Amino acid sequence: MRPAAKVLLAKPAQVCGSRLQSSLEKEIETQPADYGILGAVMKVGEVSVSRFLIPLPHPMCDSMHGEIDAFTLVTVRIRTRDGQEGVGFTYTVGTAGGAAIASLISEDLAPILIDRDPRCITSLWEEMWAGTLYVGRGGSASFAISAVDIALWDLKARNLDEPLWRLLGGGDPRVQAYASGIDLNLTLDQLEDQVRRDLAQGFKAIKIKVGKQRLSEDIMRVAAIRELLGPERPLMVDANTKWGVEESIRASRALAEYDVYWLEEPTVPSDVRGHARIQTEGALPIALGENLRTLREFEAMISAGSVAFPEPDATNCGGVTGWLKVAHLAEARNLPVTSHGAQDLHVSLLAAVPNASFLEIHSFMLDSYLVNRLDVLGGRAEASERPGHGMQFQWKELMPYVAE
Repeated sequence: MRPAAKVLLAKPAQVCGSRLQSSLEKEIETQPADYGILGAVMKVGEVSVSRFLIPLPHPMCDSMHGEIDAFTLVTVRIRTRDGQEGVGFTYTVGTAGGAAIASLISEDLAPILIDRDPRCITSLWEEMWAGTLYVGRGGSASFAISAVDIALWDLKARNLDEPLWRLLGGGDPRVQAYASGIDLNLTLDQLEDQVRRDLAQGFKAIKIKVGKQRLSEDIMRVAAIRELLGPERPLMVDANTKWGVEESIRASRALAEYDVYWLEEPTVPSDVRGHARIQTEGALPIALGENLRTLREFEAMISAGSVAFPEPDATNCGGVTGWLKVAHLAEARNLPVTSHGAQDLHVSLLAAVPNASFLEIHSFMLDSYLVNRLDVLGGRAEASERPGHGMQFQWKELMPYVAE
């Protein structure tokens, strides 16, 4: 007798067939175990969800969140009845929202997965999206779907014994990367020391925060870092939605003197027209996307000419599936795609698309909780050859930070 299905941290639920199942998925479920197209039938038997409150090594600061001393990591482990596993995750800035995300996964998404073939990712994604539509269309539901989707892709790639970047069609695992500081609270001397350390570690591009009380302070800091970097290295700046539209236009024009590569999130993320004005009336290309959750939001920004560097985050825009949709949309509009945080995952996604821009190496690092570190050599990060996304969590190291 096969073991009963388990959904850890979730109430038991009877999962019925969905009208959203593809004909292929239904056919797989009715075939004998030697079905030849996708291999033997595979069924999800267990979904476990964990939440960790991870302290930062030191307080960090930006213009939107203020001082940050921790972040929340939510992990998902999907196991099949024959013992295969895929791991997904998402995270929040600070501690708000993590419990809601974990609850959505265990209570609402995990029951959808039990006894289903985890390789039918598109079908499962659509069903999760439809199941949370009324309360979702972004927000915590998008974070929850993202974590599950990442786990499904990891499981699929492991099952095929392929690294994720190659499974998705990539030909070169190397991606150009930049160091991203959450550093608005640093003095100028501290900021310069941070940049020197980043350069010594192999970075050839740098991003710093802007959004001080006076624009003149931002200009002084950007001028100093540009002098430190020299004329050739890319320098990005991130305002974290600090300014209004007029302020953003004025800042863009002032910062252009220092050959800034892009201005990130100058104003509130929902202002499509405002960003279009900033990009056309200002003097710098705009990067944004970490606060967009759906393909439709990205489509609106791209169609309006509001963004030059779309910046989806797979941990909150629908996982690998959602990120790839945005990347392909950007490609169709002749735009590059970049990433936000979660560099250990995004390196594989950027390596898989032809319009990849820079990989952000974020200050919210998981290095201390992963078996393998993502290194930057000659300004480039390299995706792993390990099957799946290549991220191997050290669960024992995380256990002291598990949330009750």
